[in-house]
Amino acid sequence: MEMSNWGVTNADNQTIQYCFPNNNLSCSKSFRPEAEYIAVYIFIAVTSVFTVFLNLLVIISISHFKQLHTPTNVLILSLAVADLIVGLILMPVQGMKLIEPCWYFGEIFCLIFPLILYVVLTASLGNMIIISVDRYIAVNDPLRYPMKVNNNRAVVSIVVNWLLSFIYNFYLLYEFLLYPERNHTCVGECILSVKFENVMLDAFVCLVAPCLIIIPLYVKICFVANYQAKHLNSVTEKKAKSEKKAARTLGIVVLVYLLCWMPYYLTSLSVGHDENDSLLINVMDWIVCMNSCMNPLIYAMFYRWFRLSAKYILTKKIFEPSSAYLNLFPEEK
Repeated sequence: MEMSNWGVTNADNQTIQYCFPNNNLSCSKSFRPEAEYIAVYIFIAVTSVFTVFLNLLVIISISHFKQLHTPTNVLILSLAVADLIVGLILMPVQGMKLIEPCWYFGEIFCLIFPLILYVVLTASLGNMIIISVDRYIAVNDPLRYPMKVNNNRAVVSIVVNWLLSFIYNFYLLYEFLLYPERNHTCVGECILSVKFENVMLDAFVCLVAPCLIIIPLYVKICFVANYQAKHLNSVTEKKAKSEKKAARTLGIVVLVYLLCWMPYYLTSLSVGHDENDSLLINVMDWIVCMNSCMNPLIYAMFYRWFRLSAKYILTKKIFEPSSAYLNLFPEEK
């Protein structure tokens, strides 16, 4: 018998609808108030557009203005590209999973989406680690920093980071990708199933290990920067303070990133697989994605060059001749 109606009524007089009413194998879905749909979709749309807009400002700024072509900013550019992908693709889909019980994007995208999601998020984490190492070298060995770190090496580290992120997540999701029939029991369902051992491995690789690397580096950076601020002469003191401020700003970016990831892993390791737990996991995924909107806000609060470059972009000054050479670091009065 075909499911020719949009919904039926169960014994409790609750309307049960189907994801694909004309398909015998369709999953069922519970009814949600229209106001709930509208509120969630407005939030998703606004957040996604805001994330894309802010990260485009970062990408255009670093790509266009010559003063910003430094190894550290190349790493920030890679992070902004990852955040842009989150805003364009991951946020809308992950946001829909918060409110929609059905998967409407087909079996192929059901396979691809988790891979895209975790490759991008893992690459962002790799960017954080590389940025931490970059700041450590800049503060701890400023004289030899230009010899140790340059734009070409930064680009190579970014390419390696993205490649390793893809290989690592392909390994974690290998069985999920190899056996797509396990991803759903009915049409309109897409459930990511990962072995608990892989969840444990991922928690170590993407949370414990980065903390063991990043936290000691930033503690060392703080000690060295404070020492330099007290003992260096007036000529080099200004540069030391600038490096300290840059390290502090990027340290805040890393801290916010880790704070967004911790709830996700704590939830992944503790919950089961019923409907409420799946919703909780989706919420945690959304919190992780929201981090991509926070990074440009942190730059706007702490980096004067970002505020100036955004002003030049929004006022269309970047279309003027020689705009790439505009000064983004006017001397402090």
